[in-house]
Amino acid sequence: MAASKIYIKNKRASFDYEFLERFVAGIALYGTEIKSIRESKVSLSDTYCAFADNELWVYNMHIALYRLGTFYNHEVMRVRKLLLTKRELRKLQRAVKESGLTIVPTSLFINDKGLAKMEIALARGKKTYDKRQTLKENDDKREMAKAFKR
Repeated sequence: MAASKIYIKNKRASFDYEFLERFVAGIALYGTEIKSIRESKVSLSDTYCAFADNELWVYNMHIALYRLGTFYNHEVMRVRKLLLTKRELRKLQRAVKESGLTIVPTSLFINDKGLAKMEIALARGKKTYDKRQTLKENDDKREMAKAFKR
């Protein structure tokens, strides 16, 4: 199967958080949800992950209704389960409890086998001055790129 070109990023997450460690997780989906993802009808803004009963869930992920779906269509803002190994789940849960870190979805993609995967990151919130520094660095990179094009 050819590699898919579906790659949806959570751009706001890299601005608001400093990523410490990344994980790739599977997602438990319904049939019409994967079809909507293949049409890139997904929004990851304001998305977050949290633990409930030692399982990791993703909240506020908007997957649009499938246009050809009938009464079998899914709920748009349904809470979805993330699939990780027990070792990864324990590590994330310990880091969230002890260090006060958070888990943020960074991207959603379709792998080579056609399965939807979500990249999540263990993250620490940035302070206002860190955000200003990030904006300044991005502006400097943009200016350098313009200078080299001339």
